[in-house]
Amino acid sequence: MQDQVLTQAGKKNRWLMFALPSLLGVFLFMAPISYEGSLTIPIAILAKSVQTLFEGMLTTIVTAAISLTALATIATKLCKPRLVTNSAFLSGLLNPSLPWFVVQQTGALFVLMSYFQVGPAMIYDGATGGLVLNDLLPVLFSVFLFAGLLLPLLLNFGLLEFVGALFTRIMRPLFNLPGRSAVNCIASWLGDGSVGVLMTSKQYESKIYTEREAAVIGTTFTAVSITFSLVVIAQVNLEHMFAPFYLTVCLAGLVAAVIVPRLPPLSWKKDRFIDGTIENNDSETLPEGKTVFSFGLEQALEKAAEVKSLRAVAAEGLKNAIDMIFGVLPVVMAIGTTALVIAENTPIFSLLGKPFIPFLELLQIPEAAAASQTIVVGFADMFLPSILASGIESDLTRFVIAAMSVTQLIYMSEIGALLIGSKIPVKPWELFLIFILRTLVTLPVITLMAHLFF
Repeated sequence: MQDQVLTQAGKKNRWLMFALPSLLGVFLFMAPISYEGSLTIPIAILAKSVQTLFEGMLTTIVTAAISLTALATIATKLCKPRLVTNSAFLSGLLNPSLPWFVVQQTGALFVLMSYFQVGPAMIYDGATGGLVLNDLLPVLFSVFLFAGLLLPLLLNFGLLEFVGALFTRIMRPLFNLPGRSAVNCIASWLGDGSVGVLMTSKQYESKIYTEREAAVIGTTFTAVSITFSLVVIAQVNLEHMFAPFYLTVCLAGLVAAVIVPRLPPLSWKKDRFIDGTIENNDSETLPEGKTVFSFGLEQALEKAAEVKSLRAVAAEGLKNAIDMIFGVLPVVMAIGTTALVIAENTPIFSLLGKPFIPFLELLQIPEAAAASQTIVVGFADMFLPSILASGIESDLTRFVIAAMSVTQLIYMSEIGALLIGSKIPVKPWELFLIFILRTLVTLPVITLMAHLFF
């Protein structure tokens, strides 16, 4: 009788350990809330509250964080202190390989030049390094702080296992991805693409995703938030078209998600985990006599039972936040500034866009020559195409450019730099090729929809 009572108490504890943290995580990362006239998620509201609380100070805090990381990395390379070398976490953060060391130091150099406005103006200009430092990094700092700390609510208490079982029959046939990847997609869609990259990277490091799955999710499902989509359509003076615009973005994004992962370079990625072991899909096989709901719940409760200490979970969240703030922000500063300097000061992106003129003319897009200049520049920053498009007269063309800039997804001033700075196995040249493929796949869909609306 006593054993039965203990068993019942144990089941109740498992249920609570699964349900309470998971529901809180769903609320924080995925619950759509109206805030200051726009739709967002609680994590984004928390991040915005930090920006408001430390208004005028976050730029200084970010500059100090990146500079201190660069100095600590130099000290580690020179002195090799045991405190760092004996810790896998600190060693990964402060003892990077030579290429990443160069990128990190470049980020520190750029952030100091932009903060103090010294050196070549093209580096610290408000459209290049100044934009990344003053507009982007404070936002990322705030998002990383809360997303990193609270991410274990989604990852450690069984939610992924439960959602994975429910969505496997949708995600596998359509996208050849595990059902749990639906969590990443929803968090990105309602909140911010950087949250999706953070989630995917941590799940790849934890052997939840294989190389191929992590690369596909990171480059395909880190969708732009609804809020930012509204900003983009407003930039081209078509706010009244937001509903058809976002419908077009979702449709084009769905088509790209089905097609692009089945093409190189994503199709070349291996179904192996970060440690080289091969994926085993047995965990997704539904046992006889079980429904997807009962099987998912069983797996979720087993995962929740593995949590022995909430302190260890909190420590993992703290490591997530530190890793993203001190490890990724320097990379974003270096790569984002470099991409924007090239976009603002060279004709490279305009020249790369010229081959698209016949394609745009074939799609019967007005002002094709002007539109072609916006196509590749989105690789530097997602907002640049809309800025360039604001001078185009055709509503149809501005609609197409705005939708295209959102569905291209990979831009080096944020998502691209985050992907490169994370553990997700993608190279810069692969990101550019995926960017071009997404453009070629989504443009016909967007144009078809635009011709229906205009």
